[in-house]
Amino acid sequence: MTSHQVLIALGSNHRQPVFTQWASQRLGVLLDNPRFSDTMWTKDIKGSGLMYMNRLVAGTTLLSVSEMEQLLKQIEAEAHRTSEQVTIDLDLMQYDSERYHLRDWPRPYIADLLEKLPV
Repeated sequence: MTSHQVLIALGSNHRQPVFTQWASQRLGVLLDNPRFSDTMWTKDIKGSGLMYMNRLVAGTTLLSVSEMEQLLKQIEAEAHRTSEQVTIDLDLMQYDSERYHLRDWPRPYIADLLEKLPV
């Protein structure tokens, strides 16, 4: 089986340190060779005034893109995420050389977190 490189963005606007750590632990078990950026606080881009804690996680997986996306949605559901209370938001940003969530890549915090991702 082929191992695939993945990059996942984590974000939380509710009990941020708790849910960011919880999701990081879940991904750390599910991914092979997980690497974590530092965390970074950002304001909600939609202007709600809420603060988000963000982090990037890189690693490898044997899962397909659809299996990985389904697993991320399952983890969000386990955290009882709602549209207002984003306990955890997990976005598959990159799978091998294919980029997803293209509107997010230009955001300054993504570049900052990429720089803080261990090699």
